[in-house]
Amino acid sequence: MKRICVFCGSSSGFKKEYAESAAAVGRLLAASGIELVYGGGKVGLMGAAAKAALAHGGKVIGVIPRDLSDRGLGYEAVTCLEVVENMHERKARMAGLSDAFIALPGGYGTFEEIFEALTWMQLGLHTKPCAFLNSLGYYDKLLAFLRHTVAEGFIGEEFMSALICSDRPEILIEKIRTFKPVKVDKAAWALGLSAE
Repeated sequence: MKRICVFCGSSSGFKKEYAESAAAVGRLLAASGIELVYGGGKVGLMGAAAKAALAHGGKVIGVIPRDLSDRGLGYEAVTCLEVVENMHERKARMAGLSDAFIALPGGYGTFEEIFEALTWMQLGLHTKPCAFLNSLGYYDKLLAFLRHTVAEGFIGEEFMSALICSDRPEILIEKIRTFKPVKVDKAAWALGLSAE
């Protein structure tokens, strides 16, 4: 495991524990010799994770769209700050650089990024672990809803079981290290898609 992509808010939220857990992820990745890939920002949980990783000798790769970089939102102190043309290129580049994905607390952008990674896993486009850091139970209601989608027949149980979740960064990283990919039957997917 060389690099882990962290999706998280450019806001810190209202509780200090969110930033503390983001910093803990950054420290843990640095201590484990795993490079942090993230959205390139210097504020919110993004900044907390990146600054902690750097402060503990880790390497940090930021990927930021040009319009956000032009507004001075990029964190220039990271090991490498890549500027891409748009949000679509940002996600593709972050995915290409990374061996796993972790969603920390965040908003629409964080949800969209981790769900795209989960969708790619479900389609067999990658076999990389996808995880939620459930700080203060932040994702409890979302996880309950996902279990509802399984019960209603829209997500396979195997893909729900493959979703890694913990409120402790060290447990999350260990689960990522020991992750066993879901075997995706692409032929079955093709049949299902052609039947619609």
